[in-house]
Amino acid sequence: MEVTRKNYKDCLNTVYSAIEEADFLAIDGEFSGISDGPNASALTNGLDTPEERYTKLKKHSMDFLLFQFGLCTFKYDQTKSKYITKTFNFYIFPKPFNRTSPDIKFICQSSSIDFLASQGFDFNKVFCHGIPYLNQEEEAQLREQTEERRNQHANGVGTPSYISPSSSKGPAHIPEEHKDFINRVVEKVEALFANSEKTLDLEPCTGFQRKLIYQTLNWKFPKGLHVETIETEKKERYIQISKVDEEERKRREQQKLEKEQEELNDAVGFSRVIHAISKSGKLVVGHNMLLDVMHTIHQFYCPLPELLHFVMVFSFLFPLRLLDTKLMASTQPFKELITYTSLAELEKQLKESPFKPPQVETAEGFLSYNTAQEQLHEAGYDAYITGLCFISMANYLGSFLTPPKAYISARSKLIEPFFNKLFLMRIIDIPYLNLTGPDLQPKRDHVLYVTFPKEWKTSDLYQLFSAFGNIQVSWIDDTSAFVSLSQTDQVQIGESGLFCHTRQNLFTTCSLLVKYT
Repeated sequence: MEVTRKNYKDCLNTVYSAIEEADFLAIDGEFSGISDGPNASALTNGLDTPEERYTKLKKHSMDFLLFQFGLCTFKYDQTKSKYITKTFNFYIFPKPFNRTSPDIKFICQSSSIDFLASQGFDFNKVFCHGIPYLNQEEEAQLREQTEERRNQHANGVGTPSYISPSSSKGPAHIPEEHKDFINRVVEKVEALFANSEKTLDLEPCTGFQRKLIYQTLNWKFPKGLHVETIETEKKERYIQISKVDEEERKRREQQKLEKEQEELNDAVGFSRVIHAISKSGKLVVGHNMLLDVMHTIHQFYCPLPELLHFVMVFSFLFPLRLLDTKLMASTQPFKELITYTSLAELEKQLKESPFKPPQVETAEGFLSYNTAQEQLHEAGYDAYITGLCFISMANYLGSFLTPPKAYISARSKLIEPFFNKLFLMRIIDIPYLNLTGPDLQPKRDHVLYVTFPKEWKTSDLYQLFSAFGNIQVSWIDDTSAFVSLSQTDQVQIGESGLFCHTRQNLFTTCSLLVKYT
């Protein structure tokens, strides 16, 4: 089901119901870019710690926009022995709903946009019809502002329709250059009282002129008028003035407050789906999902904190229920059976023996996907096949039971070892970021930190260390890298032959003394 701003409110209860009845949920995101600075090797150094990797992604990836969110719900039907799926493609864009709501800045990466365009991604649906959203702090601020206006109205300080926060009970100070304009407005209002017309539409004017109109009319005509700013489809603002009695004025003010509340709920927008996922406590499955989780929290919950606090935020938002299928496929007992762990390749391999493709059926009224006709990089489709991969691997674990079981529930203890561990790309000895426990602390006393001239290439390092057999080079920047030796006892030889050194943490830190030619 495709969901945009046009049909979001109508679809919301359907989304809530699908989440509530599901056994587990699969998610995926599409972004406007991945990294705003370093190249891939610098952003994903093979000897990063989990904290270093998280910090890099936080610094270089969070200014991009998650603008398509895929959600696929999976409910197991015992009578049919198959999963019933409901897939949603949400198009998301942070459109401000009024002048006081956040006006978000974001960046795009040309390679990412070009790639999505080549896959047929519809950017018009994002920018023209994307669902808005607010994080919790933004929502709280706007609700507080709305409540303040309500209190002003209730206390008789003024009415939200036409009282400016800076208005007073005395006459407004009108700059000389605006006096003729305001006098003409007052004359039109006096004429309105004298004739049979009910309303008067003023010409569009500046925000400052509107403020002067509100202040002046509040002072000169404290009763009998309802004054409201109207916005046209072309974003032009003009003031509409209506003759009303006190009862009608109060009724209109109440309608305006209710409309404001509805607009605020609309502005919260897609964040309501994230809140529903969080409250459900359901298992949430993703593939290589660290960026998906980071963007979801950053955009729809709160700005990303440091890693320690991120883990605390995560525990509150997704209590103990995330599973990364890329990590699952890279871990025993699957590691020896699965050659490639990219999502498309993983889905294909999990159809073959010793695995079995899951039995699924699309719920009535929802888009049915055919995996033979790949729709990769559509977030809903990627979420769908991520769920299929999880089911195949979970059911395979049932073959180790006595007697074997063909169906393993999303609540089974067999899958608990994979919970809340997010796959870390291209780190040699730490495969995941642990969200609910201590991270792995591998020994790295076979690793040298090497500095060298800027013109050096990887081949220079391999030649320099050629006497030490197999090595791994992990670039840090243009003039430094980590060099992993195959055996720990080689470190001492390397130090005595080429380097002076100091020891820091788990790394052997070295500076090159010889000029390589």
